[in-house]
Amino acid sequence: MQLPKGNNNCMTDVKDIRVGHITLYEKIDKENTICTGVTAILPHGGNLYKNKVHASSAVINGFGKSTGLIQLDELGLLESPIMLTNTFSVGSVQQGTLQYMLDENKDIGDNTSTINIIVGECNDGYLNSIRLPSVKPEHAIQAINKATTKPVEEGAVGAGKGMVCFGHKGGIGTSSRIVTAGGKTFTVGVLVLSNYGSRDDALFANLGDKKVNTPDGSIMMIIATDAPLYDRQLKRLAKRTAAGLGRTGSHIAHGSGDIAIAFSTANTYQHYSDSPIETIAYIRDSHPLMNQLFKGVVEATEEAIVRSLKMAETTEGRNGRIVEKAPIE
Repeated sequence: MQLPKGNNNCMTDVKDIRVGHITLYEKIDKENTICTGVTAILPHGGNLYKNKVHASSAVINGFGKSTGLIQLDELGLLESPIMLTNTFSVGSVQQGTLQYMLDENKDIGDNTSTINIIVGECNDGYLNSIRLPSVKPEHAIQAINKATTKPVEEGAVGAGKGMVCFGHKGGIGTSSRIVTAGGKTFTVGVLVLSNYGSRDDALFANLGDKKVNTPDGSIMMIIATDAPLYDRQLKRLAKRTAAGLGRTGSHIAHGSGDIAIAFSTANTYQHYSDSPIETIAYIRDSHPLMNQLFKGVVEATEEAIVRSLKMAETTEGRNGRIVEKAPIE
């Protein structure tokens, strides 16, 4: 039996989380089409550098070009938006996000430390003319500025515009679950950028046997919760995305970058503090709430992936390639 879903069945069911997209689509000529974008996920509406949140990541398969994960796992703190884009645009998005954060925080790199920018990616080169430098730093800033607590737009939008999943149009998908135990109730939300698998891999629907010559692909899976967890526990949540991924039919292919990032909004870590001691409240590992959170992550990951296909639309990309909407009821 599934856990109950959040009000809008999306990541922004977790209070104060904001998501924004910038979608780029332009047919340049017969061969080239810009079919890509940027997605920004903000843990809260305040100053992300001065009010960090606890976070961690899990690399299920490391065929990916993400930035910032080393420090994220070392310190267990998220201090920037989580940005998603295509493989060759990681640098541009990192630069734009850095500029946004520098403008917001005049002290970074001056009288305080530098900043760790998180950018994740998938290869949208089947539909997008990825060799064209179409994503600019300003697109990252625009995606951040567009971020809202409203229900998340899904499918072929933002970073998902050019993505292909199970041989059909993939992209952005999201889902949420409500967990309750011991008189406590929390929300866990998942947002994915799906770009993996062949049609005959799918376990959730008959997608046909037509072969589409796409690469192994990747998936980025972002988990948010208002449950009080710290980085070690959040890494445990991030690992559970592999179970949701497997439920859809993924065998975590050699060339697939399958990466998860989890964060909690429950406890903020103040950048400036004179105290040598930091204290937080967190859920006991042995409490039934942890298993409920694990289950919520698995269910929401699976559904977010299915929704990324269900909410997408048939898209024409470079060289006249057309990727069809999946036949999902």
